[in-house]
Amino acid sequence: MMILVTGSSKCGKSRFAESLFDAVSVPKYYLATMQPYGEEAHSAIEQHRKMRADKGFLTAEQYTDIDRAEIPAGSAVLLECMGNLLANEMFRGGQMNDCTDKIVFDILRMSQRMNLLVIVTNQVGSDGLDYDAGTAAYIAALGIINQKIAENADKVIECVYGIPVTVKR
Repeated sequence: MMILVTGSSKCGKSRFAESLFDAVSVPKYYLATMQPYGEEAHSAIEQHRKMRADKGFLTAEQYTDIDRAEIPAGSAVLLECMGNLLANEMFRGGQMNDCTDKIVFDILRMSQRMNLLVIVTNQVGSDGLDYDAGTAAYIAALGIINQKIAENADKVIECVYGIPVTVKR
């Protein structure tokens, strides 16, 4: 089963996504995609580890090539988060890469091997502001990825002010 959890920043989507694993009996993996650049990133990673400490998750870090994460087939995986994964792939090697199809392919391949795959993503670009070319391309790519994952997901849930709203069953 593949579930896409979306919402704006600080809306409770990560907390909700973690709750989907409360009754899971197979090994649970937190697949972290945030590359630790700078003290702020290290602090955020440490905070997330503390929040998950008693929830039974094993942590796997995979910043790019998500399908290569060393997670046994049949496991339950919480991928946190699509926005970081896209940034890592898109700006890999110091240049802008077209990676939307690759990311979707990797996610779909991973979902076939896992008992449960929950993907946390972000809603960006709805603010109506003009951005530089790189940011605009990132927003467009995340929108395309979210659409394609949503099409293939068994469920899509949007968190609004901490309240999960089922968009697709």
